[in-house]
Amino acid sequence: MEITTGVHAVAQTIERENRTTTVHPAAVETPKGVLLIDTGFAGLSDQIEANLDDAGFDWDDVRGVVLTHQDGDHAGSLSTVVDRTDAVVYAHERCAPYVDGREEPIKSPDGERYPPEPVDVELVDGVRYRTAAGPMDVVFTPGHAPGHISLHFPEQGLLLAGDALTAADGRLQGPNEQYTPDVERALASVDALATLDVDRVLCYHGGFVEEGTERIAEIAAGRDS
Repeated sequence: MEITTGVHAVAQTIERENRTTTVHPAAVETPKGVLLIDTGFAGLSDQIEANLDDAGFDWDDVRGVVLTHQDGDHAGSLSTVVDRTDAVVYAHERCAPYVDGREEPIKSPDGERYPPEPVDVELVDGVRYRTAAGPMDVVFTPGHAPGHISLHFPEQGLLLAGDALTAADGRLQGPNEQYTPDVERALASVDALATLDVDRVLCYHGGFVEEGTERIAEIAAGRDS
């Protein structure tokens, strides 16, 4: 699914515990190739491959992976993707130790984790990528996880929220408190996102929503119903 010129949702669906879960990684076209935004669950990289194919790409086009954060539903297939593509791995400097194995991911069930993978480039707030959709800015949005980032396309009014925001029934919602260790900080991150020019959002959990800055400000102010 093409969200805007050069930005594609590459959804992934998993059946577990008698329920279906769909998550929403993305693929972003750049002058040097495709950047994957998150890699999804371990063992399901073939679904991303199929969605890349639908968008006219294959693994050879993938030049980098940008992780929004360390959680297994975002980084689970990282090693597989790197093996297939030799992609450069990007993550926030506070996220990198959990990805590369220096620290255990803070939400690994039963101590199980995805295979560690080196982070080639450690990001900080404000880093900018050149893409087919114009600039893509790294926005530091901690709370849901240490080193969590979101990605903002100012020329498109588009936000890739990671887990800083969720969506349900076509409406933006705040972060899932059940899986957010520092809710207060996560809400402060939502407040920061409300300062950006946003018309539409891709939430990792909930998908694409045509709501933006006004709704994000409502969530930050506690008016999230």
